[in-house]
Amino acid sequence: MNQQKSVLKVGLAGLGVVGSEVARQLTTRSVALGAAAGCELRLVAIAARDRMANRGFNTSTMMWVESAADMAAIEELDIVVEMIGGSEGVALDIVRNALVAGKHVVTANKALLAHHGSELATLAEENDVGLLFEASVAGGIPAIKTLREGLAGNEFSRVSGILNGTCNYILTRMEKTGEAFDNVLAEAQNLGYAEAEPSLDVDGIDAAHKLTLLGAIAFGQKPNFDAVFIQGIRDVAAVDFTYANKLGFRIKLVGVAEPGMAPRMQTCLLPLNCQLAKVNGVLNAVEFHGSPIGGTLSIGQGAGAGATASAVLADLIDIGRGRITLPFGRPVAELSEINSTRKQDGEDTPFYLRLMVVDQPGVLADVTKVLQNHQISVESLLQQGRSPDDVVPLVMTTHETSGTALASALVAIETLEAVRARPVAMPILPDEVEG
Repeated sequence: MNQQKSVLKVGLAGLGVVGSEVARQLTTRSVALGAAAGCELRLVAIAARDRMANRGFNTSTMMWVESAADMAAIEELDIVVEMIGGSEGVALDIVRNALVAGKHVVTANKALLAHHGSELATLAEENDVGLLFEASVAGGIPAIKTLREGLAGNEFSRVSGILNGTCNYILTRMEKTGEAFDNVLAEAQNLGYAEAEPSLDVDGIDAAHKLTLLGAIAFGQKPNFDAVFIQGIRDVAAVDFTYANKLGFRIKLVGVAEPGMAPRMQTCLLPLNCQLAKVNGVLNAVEFHGSPIGGTLSIGQGAGAGATASAVLADLIDIGRGRITLPFGRPVAELSEINSTRKQDGEDTPFYLRLMVVDQPGVLADVTKVLQNHQISVESLLQQGRSPDDVVPLVMTTHETSGTALASALVAIETLEAVRARPVAMPILPDEVEG
């Protein structure tokens, strides 16, 4: 890596909420950050769409780069910080160009790394520079450092977590208030927790990007977002929380990565006494399971200006101190490919199943017959009293089965005449870190 310098010159592309907070920290706390880094971290170049906006820091001494993709061409820069976002376009150009130009890169862009991580890590290796992305996963939780450094001596059997604060907030509020998904989503948008176009969050895509990176580091795999099985939270209804509670569970969007299997991001049922089930609101949490550590859990702010900027600053300090490791913990040539066949299956697991059915004789028999034909057995059954419109929830839990087998069964169940809505199914996960 590059030799230690007394001053590291930084270029920052993207001055949104987080990028501006990084700039404010670098310009107002330069002495303290320099002491931590062992050298001055001097912000000398910036790029953003709106040059005139007031972002709370003095830009008069900095070079303004009209085209962010050109920042890597500034010879004096040592580090390029990419805070624009997106898996393609200018963000990809900035990072590629900077690495090829022999400059360290710090980014919070989980989508970029989930889709192009292998290529970019290869460029970092070839040009002997760092590609650091602590801010890309779980904001204020040092999840990447924990995996790559603090727990580097472990053989991991599982990494899991709650990786999207927007979804966790929505599920927490639905459970507490009994309101419908659409109402709580609108509330989250009004509070600024959810975007106007919320698909990346509520469909599990943002969290799946993060899970891709955690799994790649934990198990020495090439990051492959396309291998991840993703199921968001749109299908969860208020009634599901009532039944889940009766059964002793709480509903959360949980990502699970295990060796030799494709990662899975799914809305799940967790035992009420497990630690992940107790993580509410906008918080994130990451569980690590391995040998010899056993199990350990980290909880903290997953997003926002402060949490994300904190992670960016930690990466800049690591560069200053020369603490630069391989992006995914080992050379790209040593990373394995993810087996994405039957990607919705991990180990066989019990499932929660809710059907909306016409309240008439023979319905239960028809449903259980389909399940039996797919070698799925029922463990428990809940059904409320009659409904004015004669359509009622039929809720059951199954014994352990594969996601593939259940998906096939649900296709057949949906065709039954008495079934009036698409079935909702959620895996029931075990409690592996005791509360």
